Amino acid sequence: MKCLVVCCHPLADSLCKQLTQTVSAQLENAGHQVSVDDLYAIHFDPALSASERSSYYEDTFQLSAEKQLADRLQQAEALILVFPTWWFGFPAMLKGWFDRVWGPGIAFDHGDNFGPIKPRLRQLKHAMVVTTLGSPWWVDRMIMRQPVKRVVKVALLGSCAKDCKLSFFSLYNSETVTEQRIRTFTTKIRRAVSRWPL
Repeated sequence: MKCLVVCCHPLADSLCKQLTQTVSAQLENAGHQVSVDDLYAIHFDPALSASERSSYYEDTFQLSAEKQLADRLQQAEALILVFPTWWFGFPAMLKGWFDRVWGPGIAFDHGDNFGPIKPRLRQLKHAMVVTTLGSPWWVDRMIMRQPVKRVVKVALLGSCAKDCKLSFFSLYNSETVTEQRIRTFTTKIRRAVSRWPL
């Protein structure tokens, strides 16, 4: 499959960058085509511009972000997001990627009379989230009720890629993570990838 890996972390030596390399290697070893968009490395601007917002409901969305980012999203059959969960939400850079790249005419079409949007990412069959959290699992799951997972599953994929299956991997207590826990975590990811068709 054509796999798009989107990484979002400002530090080159971060655990997220390590996990990005691990996931990318696993996908390539499984025979998939892999493209990596490292949002910090390409200096992606997360702020939706005035021209983009003004054109949001016009015939053509004026995407001022790199068109290649939108092209890779539209071509991807599998999408892998690797990022830290901060304050139980997305990093600003990744949120901006959703705001700007998942635009009308790219990820969806507007519905009639501002009704439900219509999905365009029909080729996207698999999505995987790999995220690190400083909090323990029970805070995210029992108190916050996994807000990031719900946004990805219901808002993004549910609206733009209805046939897409989601795998979600959260590494909790990441500030004190051991090498053994990282190996266990990546083994789970490897098993999930092994089940994806070529």
